[in-house]
Amino acid sequence: MDAEPIETARLTLVPLAVHHAAEMAEVLGDPALHTFVGGSPETPERLRERYARLVAGPPPGHAESWLNWVIRLDGPDRLVGYVQATVTRDRAAVAWVVGTPWQGRGIAGEAAVALVGWLRDRGTATVVATVHPDHAASSAVARRAGLAPTSGRVDGEVVWRSDRDEPQAPETGRPEPH
Repeated sequence: MDAEPIETARLTLVPLAVHHAAEMAEVLGDPALHTFVGGSPETPERLRERYARLVAGPPPGHAESWLNWVIRLDGPDRLVGYVQATVTRDRAAVAWVVGTPWQGRGIAGEAAVALVGWLRDRGTATVVATVHPDHAASSAVARRAGLAPTSGRVDGEVVWRSDRDEPQAPETGRPEPH
C-alpha cells in the first residue's frame, strides 16, 4: 500500500516528502505540543533525516507499510500537522498531530476521519490508535474517526479500536482542541 493524496473539504493530506522537513519543523516547534506525544521539537536537519527514513519505508523483510502524510490547510496553503498509518495486512495503527496554532479548529478530526476512510476503502478491517488517558482532545479525535476506547493499554496509553464489522459511531460535533 502506498500513500496518495487525500482531499477533504478544507485539507489535503499530502504524502510525506523529505522537502517538507523545514516547514514541519516550524509546525511542530512548540515544546508544549510534545506534552502527550513525547520527545521535543526537532531541528529541520534532524526532521529531514527522520523523513528520509520514513519515506524509504521499513527494512526489507518487514510485512508492514509506513504511510505518512503532511496535512495541508487549503485556505492559507500551508502545512499544519501530519497523520500516519502503519499497515500490516488488514490492520492499521494510526496517529495524528496538529501544530499548536491550528488546534481547536477540527483539523485533526477531519484528517483522521479522511485517513480512516481511505484505509477502509483499501480493505483495512481494523484501525487502532493509542491515546494518552489525559489527552481529552486526542480522545475526541479518535471518537470522531469512529474508534472506541478499549481496556487495552500500550505504554500507559489507551488503545482505541474500530473493526469494519462493528457499527461506526456517527460523526458528531467538533473535537476538542488537539
